[in-house]
Amino acid sequence: MHRRTISEFSHSKRVRCELNPILFFASRRSFTIGGEGVDDPPYADVPRPCSRKSERKPYPTPMKTLIRRAKEERKARKAQPCRVLEDPPDNGLLVPELIGVAHQVYQAQQSLLHGIRKLIDVIPVQRCRFCFEVHIGRVGHDIRTCTGPKSGLRSAKHVWRKGRVEDVVYFPKCFHLCDRVGKPRVGHDERFNVQRIPAILELCIQAGVDLVKYPAKRRTRPVYCIEGRIVDFEPDREKDEMRRNLEESDLGTKTEEMKRDSNSQDLSHFLKHSNNGEEMSLKELSTTTLESWIQMISGAKRILDKYSVQTCGYCPEVQVGPKGHKLRMCKASKHQSRNGLHAWQEATMDDLVGPNYVWHVQDQDRSTLDNSLKRYYGKAPAVVELCVQGGAPIPVQYRSMMRLDVVPPGRDEVDLVA
Repeated sequence: MHRRTISEFSHSKRVRCELNPILFFASRRSFTIGGEGVDDPPYADVPRPCSRKSERKPYPTPMKTLIRRAKEERKARKAQPCRVLEDPPDNGLLVPELIGVAHQVYQAQQSLLHGIRKLIDVIPVQRCRFCFEVHIGRVGHDIRTCTGPKSGLRSAKHVWRKGRVEDVVYFPKCFHLCDRVGKPRVGHDERFNVQRIPAILELCIQAGVDLVKYPAKRRTRPVYCIEGRIVDFEPDREKDEMRRNLEESDLGTKTEEMKRDSNSQDLSHFLKHSNNGEEMSLKELSTTTLESWIQMISGAKRILDKYSVQTCGYCPEVQVGPKGHKLRMCKASKHQSRNGLHAWQEATMDDLVGPNYVWHVQDQDRSTLDNSLKRYYGKAPAVVELCVQGGAPIPVQYRSMMRLDVVPPGRDEVDLVA
């Protein structure tokens, strides 16, 4: 009778949670680290990699939404075959409110690399010789997660070597588009004639950053869409004149001033030395580098809401622009059925900037991380872990991911933990 009552209660509780899923998920909130009256930060866990290599990346936008948008565009094209594209950046124009954001992201990326180069000279970075695992610390961890060649002979143990800047943060490269609207795709035969630059830099260039080394076409008039094809009626002579006038206008002046101010601020952060010793200087450098990382990520997310970025669903290839390139160089799963072409889909922030998640070490004085205790350890992007070990405060958005509210037991206490 007692067992029957418990089963009926659990059944009713399950039905209640199914009828009200919001109540079910709201009860599984994370632990509030601050005092009373502090809002609980949103829970964020480490994104799990694909269990199988043949599995495709999840779509950021649901497939039903993509199909509905395609149907609406097809109906609008049939109703009005020749029309002027009004919304930037689809019409070839820049988004005015994102020009300053693009300059901030570009300067934050440069200061981030500068800070990481200085920090890895003080805080050692370890990299596995056979896989992409990275660890921040003097000695590598003992967690057996190696998937490299002959990892079975080593019981999945890592073989550590000294890491570099590319191991801390990874910026995938893409093709530079001089005209993102007029010629958005790079052909297979043009792969050696087009420059490849970091995707975050290409995103900033398309959003309004002008670099002499990487020229980009700036329009002053919106383009036309005739039966699905982009047509530009702006004469070449007017393009050069309008570009010179735009640089001399108030918008160009404000952009240059913002670029100059951000440049001077970033340089002043790194050239300023504290009088309290080396530890205070290391802490300031770590804090500034972490601020640059957060500023770059937050600004890039704002730009991604307007400017489209494509990634392959099976491999890490990225292309900034409305369409992906036509190179037949995909070697991932099912590439034979696509004739080597990439399966393009909408990209996320992790596709644009590889954060390279590492294990978080709460106590630097303790021994290395134990494999039997790995479920008690948290993770964080390698940049965040590097700056936190340098003395920077832990950001709120990474607290739940780093599992700061979990106290790992000792090696002799594992069997006593439920």
